[in-house]
This record gives sequence, C-alpha cells and structure tokens, in this order.
Amino acid sequence: MPLPLLLFDCDGTLVDSEPLLADEMSTGLNSVGLPFLPSDYLGEFRGTRFRNIVAQLQARHGDVSNDRLDSMETTMRANLARRLAQELTTIPGAKEALQQLSAYPSAVVSNGPEGKIRTVLKATGLDHYFAERLFSGYTANCWKPEPCLHLHAASIMGFSAAHCIAIDDALVGVRAALDAGMRVIHLNRFPDAETTPENAIMISSMFQLPAVVRQLSQEVSPAAEPYYSEGK
Repeated sequence: MPLPLLLFDCDGTLVDSEPLLADEMSTGLNSVGLPFLPSDYLGEFRGTRFRNIVAQLQARHGDVSNDRLDSMETTMRANLARRLAQELTTIPGAKEALQQLSAYPSAVVSNGPEGKIRTVLKATGLDHYFAERLFSGYTANCWKPEPCLHLHAASIMGFSAAHCIAIDDALVGVRAALDAGMRVIHLNRFPDAETTPENAIMISSMFQLPAVVRQLSQEVSPAAEPYYSEGK
C-alpha cells in the first residue's frame, strides 16, 4: 500500500534550535529598543514568524524604522547561523525516528528561511533524509498558522492533504496542518504549558513517532501511488 507523505517541522521538532534562536532574538530586538526575553519566545511566540513577533512588539512599545529592523535582522541571522553550525543538537529521538521511517516520502515544512533550514539540517547530519524537499515560508510567501504552507508542500510533492501526516511541536504549526485537512502529530514537549488541540495526536517524545505514524498510515494511505521522486 502506498505510504502517506510525512511533513516535518524543523525547529523544536527535528533540531533543538529554539533556545539559540530565542537568545539571538532577545539580543537583536533589545538592541533596537524592543524589550524581549528568551523566555518570551519560548512561552508566547514559539514557532511564530519573526516579523510577526516584531509587529506585535512594536504595537506594544513603539515603532522602529525599517532600516534599523533590516540591519538588526541581518546581524541576528548571521550570528544565529554561526551558533547553529557550532552548537546545534538534534531533538532526542529525531534521528532514530527518521531512520525507522526512511521508507516514507517526507519533507520539511518550516516558517524559517530556506538557508537556515539547510544550515540546521547539515549541522546535525539530517540533511540526507530530505535532500531538496525543503519548504520555507519565505520561499512560498505564506507562513504558519495559515494552512497554505502545508498545502503548498503537499501539492508540490504530489499528495492531497488527506494523504499527509504533519509532525510539529509548535501550536501554530499544529493548527496550520489541522486547518489544511491533514492528520497531525503534536510533539508536546511542554505538556504543563501547552494543550494539544482537539483532533491532533499528542506524543511527548520523538521516540514514540514511528509507532504512531505506522498506525496512522493505515488510515491515510492514498489509493494510488502519487508522483514522488527521491531528491525532488
């Protein structure tokens, strides 16, 4: 039976990049007068597009010129890329899950820039699992929590939404995939702080993922083989 498409979030699902991202965001935003703590990202804004965070902070604390914001973001992303290449680790169980699920067609669907996705996958040795099957909000010009990024990835890969399983740790991604009409697995690593939305399946560890995917595969497998090629 043909296998469903697995759509993986990146930050917080495959790689433990969020503490580094939160730290560099805090440094950058404070440098332009927008008060921000690393805990603000991990608590309130996890998974949110950076410019949406900036817009909300400006609404609270006052506007910052576009030139200052552009310069700050360029510096922030350069510093983050350096730290990701040097300090990044995988989420526990992510590599093992990808190995066990290697027969499934898969792709990465992330709100982050494509260059950042490539950096983190290469730094952690996960890049060969996905090749060029990387879908960035910046490339597609649509971001979670809107469902369009997941639908864009599914369409390019040749799958209907009903024949996809999305795996995401952030609520913005879980809701986006649910709104896209996909089956969703929520990697809830903060069960005391987050509640898994209705109709999503919660796991607390990536080590649990292969068994849940195999069970869901019986429900969502397409009736016919879709267009899919390695390295697409």
